[in-house]
Amino acid sequence: MKKWKKALGILTLGVAVVSLAACSSNEKKEEKASSNPSSVEEIKKRGKIKIATFGDLTPYGYIDKDGKNQGYDVYLGKRIAKDLLGSEEDVEFVIVNAEERVDALKSNKVDLVLANFTKTDERAKVVDFANPYMKVAIGVASPKKSLIKDVKDLDGKKLIVNKGTTAETYFTKNYPEVQLEKFENKTQQFAALTDGRAAALADDNSYLYAWVKENPDFEVGIKELGDIDTINPAVKKGNRSLLDWVNKELETLGEEKFFEKDYNETLAQFFGEGIKAEDIVLEGKE
Repeated sequence: MKKWKKALGILTLGVAVVSLAACSSNEKKEEKASSNPSSVEEIKKRGKIKIATFGDLTPYGYIDKDGKNQGYDVYLGKRIAKDLLGSEEDVEFVIVNAEERVDALKSNKVDLVLANFTKTDERAKVVDFANPYMKVAIGVASPKKSLIKDVKDLDGKKLIVNKGTTAETYFTKNYPEVQLEKFENKTQQFAALTDGRAAALADDNSYLYAWVKENPDFEVGIKELGDIDTINPAVKKGNRSLLDWVNKELETLGEEKFFEKDYNETLAQFFGEGIKAEDIVLEGKE
């Protein structure tokens, strides 16, 4: 009888230990979930989603004369806020430069990046990308009077790039002999080109087309370099909650041809007649 009671006591103790371990494990999971300030649950509690975008990249993300955020990315951001929280006003746009996009997510400064963010293998190691909503390649713009039509034309010349962009990475890797003039933001780099501080400027062709329309002394002499890449929303690495929600949202928007509408509302007026919506946008699927 004593042996039985002793065995029963040991069994009871074992169950208690397992139960406590399970509770501790659950508490850790709950603590881990609640420590993600950018989860869908936390964003809803906050009542506002924080989205990183550019402030000087017309027509994708820019500040208009009235001080309001405008552009293709902003148009999408407002719709995401409306569908997630109930109103397109439930969004805080945070202005970033190209090289600040990853850190803005890592530091929880923003929940989502919609800043003309090209998906690359290297970037995918540090952030999680949702489905694409635009396609792009690298282009090179230069003055018409000394137009750069081939990469060989850049030998011994200076080329302007924006720090933290695919253009910087592409030329550093493939054409190390080209002298790169690196700038912090779009405003600085385009000012450098118009001031004649370099022979040409390399960046995403999708907005070089828009820029040269507004600056008719320049032309995109090289329309496509490297691979065709995609522009994707990005969330902090491991933020599965928001990633899944955004992917589902993009698919829903794609079914209603939202991105064609976004193009017509925000981009079409900035491009020439030769550029169509299908040349730029993707309807929210891989």
